[in-house]
Amino acid sequence: QVQLVESGGGSVQPGGSLRLSCAASGFTFRDYEMSWYRQAPGKERELVATINHLGVPDYQEFAKGRFTISRDNVQNTVDLEMNNLEPEDTAVYICRARFYPLSPYWGQGTQVTISS
Repeated sequence: QVQLVESGGGSVQPGGSLRLSCAASGFTFRDYEMSWYRQAPGKERELVATINHLGVPDYQEFAKGRFTISRDNVQNTVDLEMNNLEPEDTAVYICRARFYPLSPYWGQGTQVTISS
């Protein structure tokens, strides 16, 4: 049974940091591209960052310089380090696993709230 379980969300002030983690099981993690998405209230889900099976990261423009995605193919985890957080980063952050051309797997998400 495939599982993606996110953790590490919470509430921080602007300028703060959070580290999200996604624990994967039920599939061959090392073969999958892993991504973090986010969805703010009333908005569509958007891609934040992706790391391929070789460990090469790619970021959306808003995440460059502030967020770092990493993976551990032994622990089967993918992390998202987020620094200098802004109120606009408030969203549910969701982990995705994909192995083309199969349908992706999604986690349930973890809430991140940036507020003073």
